[in-house]
Amino acid sequence: MEPRIVQKERMLLVGLDFFGDPFQLSSGWTEENEIGRLWARLIQYMKEKELQIPLPEQMFEVHIEHFDTRVKGHFEVFVGFEIEKADLAPVDLVLKVLPANTFAIYTLKGKEISSDWETLLVQEWLSKSGYEIADPFNYQLYDERFKGMDRLHESEIDLYIPICKKKA
Repeated sequence: MEPRIVQKERMLLVGLDFFGDPFQLSSGWTEENEIGRLWARLIQYMKEKELQIPLPEQMFEVHIEHFDTRVKGHFEVFVGFEIEKADLAPVDLVLKVLPANTFAIYTLKGKEISSDWETLLVQEWLSKSGYEIADPFNYQLYDERFKGMDRLHESEIDLYIPICKKKA
């Protein structure tokens, strides 16, 4: 599968995050691991603050690698939504600034969503594309095409990988 290549401006996201091994409690795509629990906390927060925060049409899950991610399996996971200005961020949420970048965008459908997409899509494509990873993060865009964990087979999400031309 070939990704679409697009340039995106800087994004301000607000939400909640976790650092560590998100699969320590439960592996795979489940609401029982730290990623599922993070989403549940954010949804609960948004329900409680409904009068102040309108429900967004798009939500984001950002995976951020740190210096020891590949060794220990610990990385940062952030879930949230976009805001226009940093001063709109509630004090009890985390603000993330994603830099402007060129992105390879994959649309994942059904079983692809819970597959090992990093190996199957990204690494295979990168090895022959003339591109490399530009920054140590990626994010998934969830919108009306995502039908829920119990309906993954009917769902779609977009996966954004920051890329740049390979350095000689």
